[in-house]
Amino acid sequence: MTKPVRDPQPMLDRVIDEWGGHDDFWVFGYGSLIWRPEFDFAERRPARVHGWHRALKMWSRVNRGTVENPGLVFGLLSGGSCRGMVFRIPRADALDTLGRLWLREMPTGVYDPRWLDCVTPGGNVRALAFTLSRRSPNFTGDLTEARYRQIFASATGRYGTSLDYAHQTLVELQRHAIHDAALARLLRLARSDL
Repeated sequence: MTKPVRDPQPMLDRVIDEWGGHDDFWVFGYGSLIWRPEFDFAERRPARVHGWHRALKMWSRVNRGTVENPGLVFGLLSGGSCRGMVFRIPRADALDTLGRLWLREMPTGVYDPRWLDCVTPGGNVRALAFTLSRRSPNFTGDLTEARYRQIFASATGRYGTSLDYAHQTLVELQRHAIHDAALARLLRLARSDL
Protein backbone atom coordinates (compact mmCIF):
# COMPACT_ATOMS: atom_id res chain seq x y z
CA MET A 1 0.00 0.00 0.00
CA THR A 2 1.28 3.45 -0.85
CA LYS A 3 2.03 5.97 1.86
CA PRO A 4 -0.40 8.87 2.21
CA VAL A 5 0.56 11.82 0.08
CA ARG A 6 -1.16 14.12 2.55
CA ASP A 7 -3.11 13.65 5.76
CA PRO A 8 -6.72 13.60 4.53
CA GLN A 9 -8.27 14.64 7.89
CA PRO A 10 -7.45 18.37 7.66
CA MET A 11 -8.99 18.41 4.17
CA LEU A 12 -12.14 16.74 5.50
CA ASP A 13 -12.32 19.28 8.34
CA ARG A 14 -11.96 22.11 5.81
CA VAL A 15 -14.71 20.69 3.57
CA ILE A 16 -17.09 20.35 6.52
CA ASP A 17 -16.31 23.90 7.62
CA GLU A 18 -16.84 25.28 4.11
CA TRP A 19 -20.13 23.38 3.77
CA GLY A 20 -21.37 24.89 7.03
CA GLY A 21 -24.04 22.30 7.81
CA HIS A 22 -27.00 24.58 7.11
CA ASP A 23 -28.17 23.08 3.82
CA ASP A 24 -28.26 19.74 2.07
CA PHE A 25 -24.89 18.54 0.77
CA TRP A 26 -24.17 18.08 -2.95
CA VAL A 27 -21.48 15.86 -4.52
CA PHE A 28 -20.39 15.95 -8.16
CA GLY A 29 -19.69 12.55 -9.72
CA TYR A 30 -17.76 12.21 -12.98
CA GLY A 31 -16.47 8.60 -12.86
CA SER A 32 -17.39 5.62 -10.70
CA LEU A 33 -19.52 7.76 -8.38
CA ILE A 34 -22.02 7.90 -11.25
CA TRP A 35 -22.44 4.13 -11.47
CA ARG A 36 -21.45 3.09 -7.93
CA PRO A 37 -22.10 5.93 -5.48
CA GLU A 38 -22.30 3.66 -2.40
CA PHE A 39 -24.37 6.21 -0.50
CA ASP A 40 -28.05 7.09 -0.28
CA PHE A 41 -29.14 10.32 -1.89
CA ALA A 42 -32.38 12.26 -2.06
CA GLU A 43 -31.91 13.50 -5.62
CA ARG A 44 -29.66 13.01 -8.63
CA ARG A 45 -29.37 15.44 -11.54
CA PRO A 46 -27.26 15.70 -14.66
CA ALA A 47 -24.73 18.49 -14.25
CA ARG A 48 -21.94 20.30 -16.03
CA VAL A 49 -18.91 21.99 -14.51
CA HIS A 50 -16.85 24.53 -16.42
CA GLY A 51 -13.10 24.81 -16.06
CA TRP A 52 -12.57 21.09 -15.41
CA HIS A 53 -12.56 17.89 -17.48
CA ARG A 54 -12.66 14.14 -16.84
CA ALA A 55 -9.37 12.39 -17.69
CA LEU A 56 -8.16 8.81 -17.25
CA LYS A 57 -4.83 10.10 -15.94
CA MET A 58 -4.60 9.06 -12.31
CA TRP A 59 -2.49 6.10 -11.19
CA SER A 60 -4.34 3.48 -9.13
CA ARG A 61 -2.08 1.21 -7.10
CA VAL A 62 -4.82 -0.46 -5.04
CA ASN A 63 -8.32 -0.29 -6.55
CA ARG A 64 -7.54 -0.83 -10.25
CA GLY A 65 -3.89 -1.82 -10.17
CA THR A 66 -0.99 -2.64 -7.89
CA VAL A 67 2.25 -0.97 -6.87
CA GLU A 68 4.07 -3.24 -9.32
CA ASN A 69 1.51 -2.78 -12.13
CA PRO A 70 -0.45 0.46 -11.62
CA GLY A 71 -3.83 0.89 -13.19
CA LEU A 72 -5.79 4.00 -14.05
CA VAL A 73 -8.78 5.85 -12.63
CA PHE A 74 -10.35 9.18 -13.50
CA GLY A 75 -9.30 12.52 -12.16
CA LEU A 76 -10.97 15.87 -12.70
CA LEU A 77 -8.28 18.07 -14.26
CA SER A 78 -8.37 21.80 -14.83
CA GLY A 79 -9.44 23.05 -18.24
CA GLY A 80 -12.45 22.45 -20.47
CA SER A 81 -15.76 21.26 -19.11
CA CYS A 82 -17.23 18.04 -17.77
CA ARG A 83 -20.69 16.54 -17.72
CA GLY A 84 -21.55 14.22 -14.86
CA MET A 85 -24.12 13.88 -12.10
CA VAL A 86 -24.74 15.72 -8.85
CA PHE A 87 -26.17 13.95 -5.84
CA ARG A 88 -28.11 15.72 -3.08
CA ILE A 89 -27.59 14.27 0.38
CA PRO A 90 -29.99 15.46 3.08
CA ARG A 91 -28.33 17.66 5.69
CA ALA A 92 -29.13 15.17 8.48
CA ASP A 93 -27.22 12.40 6.65
CA ALA A 94 -24.40 14.51 5.27
CA LEU A 95 -21.70 14.03 7.92
CA ASP A 96 -22.10 10.25 8.00
CA THR A 97 -22.17 10.07 4.20
CA LEU A 98 -19.19 12.39 3.88
CA GLY A 99 -17.20 10.24 6.32
CA ARG A 100 -17.85 7.12 4.24
CA LEU A 101 -17.15 8.97 1.02
CA TRP A 102 -13.84 10.16 2.46
CA LEU A 103 -12.79 6.60 3.28
CA ARG A 104 -13.49 5.63 -0.31
CA GLU A 105 -12.07 8.62 -2.20
CA MET A 106 -9.46 10.10 0.14
CA PRO A 107 -7.65 7.34 2.08
CA THR A 108 -4.28 8.63 0.86
CA GLY A 109 -5.27 12.25 0.34
CA VAL A 110 -4.48 12.23 -3.39
CA TYR A 111 -7.41 14.33 -4.58
CA ASP A 112 -7.87 18.05 -4.07
CA PRO A 113 -11.46 18.31 -2.84
CA ARG A 114 -13.06 21.56 -3.90
CA TRP A 115 -16.46 23.18 -4.25
CA LEU A 116 -17.52 23.68 -7.85
CA ASP A 117 -20.48 25.48 -9.36
CA CYS A 118 -22.54 22.91 -11.24
CA VAL A 119 -25.10 23.81 -13.88
CA THR A 120 -28.15 21.51 -13.71
CA PRO A 121 -31.61 21.51 -15.32
CA GLY A 122 -33.06 22.38 -11.89
CA GLY A 123 -30.71 25.33 -11.32
CA ASN A 124 -27.11 25.76 -10.28
CA VAL A 125 -25.78 23.99 -7.20
CA ARG A 126 -22.47 24.15 -5.34
CA ALA A 127 -21.11 20.61 -5.09
CA LEU A 128 -18.03 18.92 -3.70
CA ALA A 129 -15.80 17.46 -6.40
CA PHE A 130 -12.62 15.42 -6.16
CA THR A 131 -10.13 17.16 -8.45
CA LEU A 132 -6.59 16.14 -9.35
CA SER A 133 -3.58 18.43 -9.47
CA ARG A 134 -1.08 17.99 -12.26
CA ARG A 135 1.55 18.28 -9.51
CA SER A 136 0.20 15.16 -7.77
CA PRO A 137 2.50 12.11 -7.80
CA ASN A 138 -0.56 10.16 -8.94
CA PHE A 139 -1.02 12.27 -12.09
CA THR A 140 0.17 10.20 -15.04
CA GLY A 141 1.05 13.02 -17.40
CA ASP A 142 0.71 12.16 -21.08
CA LEU A 143 0.60 8.45 -21.84
CA THR A 144 1.20 6.89 -25.25
CA GLU A 145 -1.41 4.75 -26.94
CA ALA A 146 0.85 1.74 -26.40
CA ARG A 147 0.99 2.46 -22.66
CA TYR A 148 -2.81 2.70 -22.43
CA ARG A 149 -3.09 -0.62 -24.27
CA GLN A 150 -0.62 -2.25 -21.88
CA ILE A 151 -2.48 -0.94 -18.81
CA PHE A 152 -5.86 -2.03 -20.17
CA ALA A 153 -4.45 -5.48 -20.95
CA SER A 154 -2.84 -6.12 -17.57
CA ALA A 155 -3.72 -3.77 -14.68
CA THR A 156 -6.06 -5.14 -12.03
CA GLY A 157 -6.66 -4.29 -8.39
CA ARG A 158 -9.03 -5.04 -5.54
CA TYR A 159 -12.07 -3.71 -7.46
CA GLY A 160 -11.16 -5.23 -10.83
CA THR A 161 -9.40 -4.11 -13.97
CA SER A 162 -8.74 -0.63 -15.30
CA LEU A 163 -10.41 -1.70 -18.54
CA ASP A 164 -13.63 -2.73 -16.77
CA TYR A 165 -13.62 0.53 -14.80
CA ALA A 166 -13.25 2.62 -17.95
CA HIS A 167 -15.85 0.55 -19.82
CA GLN A 168 -18.41 0.72 -16.99
CA THR A 169 -17.95 4.47 -16.81
CA LEU A 170 -18.50 4.88 -20.56
CA VAL A 171 -21.62 2.70 -20.48
CA GLU A 172 -23.09 4.71 -17.60
CA LEU A 173 -22.24 8.01 -19.24
CA GLN A 174 -23.98 6.86 -22.41
CA ARG A 175 -27.00 5.74 -20.36
CA HIS A 176 -27.31 9.34 -19.18
CA ALA A 177 -26.75 10.73 -22.72
CA ILE A 178 -23.30 12.04 -21.78
CA HIS A 179 -20.81 11.77 -24.63
CA ASP A 180 -17.13 11.44 -23.80
CA ALA A 181 -15.22 11.19 -27.08
CA ALA A 182 -11.80 10.92 -25.39
CA LEU A 183 -12.88 7.92 -23.30
CA ALA A 184 -14.56 6.23 -26.25
CA ARG A 185 -11.33 6.64 -28.25
CA LEU A 186 -9.24 5.10 -25.44
CA LEU A 187 -11.55 2.11 -25.24
CA ARG A 188 -11.31 1.63 -29.00
CA LEU A 189 -7.53 1.41 -28.53
CA ALA A 190 -8.02 -1.38 -26.01
CA ARG A 191 -10.41 -3.28 -28.29
CA SER A 192 -7.98 -3.02 -31.21
CA ASP A 193 -5.62 -5.28 -29.24
CA LEU A 194 -8.22 -7.96 -28.56
